[in-house]
Amino acid sequence: MRRILVALIWAASVATTLNLTAYASNGVNALSDPPKVIIDSDYNTLGDDGQLGVMAAQLQAQGSLEVLGITVVSGNQWLKQGVADALKSVERLGVDQQIGVYAGANYALSHDFTTIQRELKAFPGGDGYIGAWSKREPKSADELVAPPDGFATHTKVRSQSAIDFIVESVKRYPGEVTILAIGPLTNIALATREHPEIVPLIRQIIYMGGAIDVPGNTTLTAEFNWWFDPEAAKTVLRLPIKQTVIPLDVTNTVKMDKALYDRIAHDPAKQTIITQLFRTLNGYGYDGKNGFETDPNYTTNIWDTLTLAYLMHPSFATQTVEEWVDVDTSFGANDGKATGYRSSPPPGLQKMTVVKRFDNPAFFNFYVDLLTRPVPVRPMD
Repeated sequence: MRRILVALIWAASVATTLNLTAYASNGVNALSDPPKVIIDSDYNTLGDDGQLGVMAAQLQAQGSLEVLGITVVSGNQWLKQGVADALKSVERLGVDQQIGVYAGANYALSHDFTTIQRELKAFPGGDGYIGAWSKREPKSADELVAPPDGFATHTKVRSQSAIDFIVESVKRYPGEVTILAIGPLTNIALATREHPEIVPLIRQIIYMGGAIDVPGNTTLTAEFNWWFDPEAAKTVLRLPIKQTVIPLDVTNTVKMDKALYDRIAHDPAKQTIITQLFRTLNGYGYDGKNGFETDPNYTTNIWDTLTLAYLMHPSFATQTVEEWVDVDTSFGANDGKATGYRSSPPPGLQKMTVVKRFDNPAFFNFYVDLLTRPVPVRPMD
């Protein structure tokens, strides 16, 4: 497998270049003033976080987006593993000099493992997914798991912390920075707590998080990202910043089936290191046995990449509501539960946009296009 992946990387690097004219025909053109984004993520190689990283780098390459950096937080994985995967991602794509990787918070503000164990035992339900907490925390590089094509060989994590990078970037570009918050919100909570002066300077935050009018996934009531650090979510949702929430309410309705999977994994004209990794890491399900490659009826939801799609194409959101959103931080069955208020909200909340439905066919075309473009990306200067 590694020999195949290395060959794909070499072939892509010597045989492909970006075709900006073709990209423009797919509906996203180079912009004179592209949006500036920070991707705040519990990163992985090519799950939903890693997929968003690929898509954002491709948009940057064509001049439609400016990715200031990737700030990593524990969530799906422990921080060290997420950083290792992000470093390999930018190196694999050829954007390691343009998109830095910054290490952020390793632990939630108050959600510790003892509390989690007590809650899940006392209030069972949901899928029980607890991300990093289900794994032994790696204490050194020797304990990290390499992506299928190996660790980064020359790309290093930036010396600046994720929190300091967020603060510096927002001050450097006041009113211009969008934060795509696709993991637990610990980094953003810490940055705004320690430097409240940046709050009015943030352009907007677009989340994948919460379950407003539908059940949770990790528990019966709570979505994973906000459950992992509910105190951070509660803090950030109260900030007077333009905010858009893409909760389970909509992600439950945007599903990948075998036909969509095959458009990425099995198009013979679009085989790259990304499509190979997509097939390797997404084709066999969470148990490594039951997935698209073994079950033609298998499906899975699409999550984090909807935030990027919404940023680039707000019209993809076909149904939205304006409401106040809060998160429960008390120990119990509702810990991490999001609640939307159409009227009479608790004090301190602010109104925000909650996406309820997406234009799935338009999104799927956007998604497939960006995940099947040539690599390395090598963005425009």
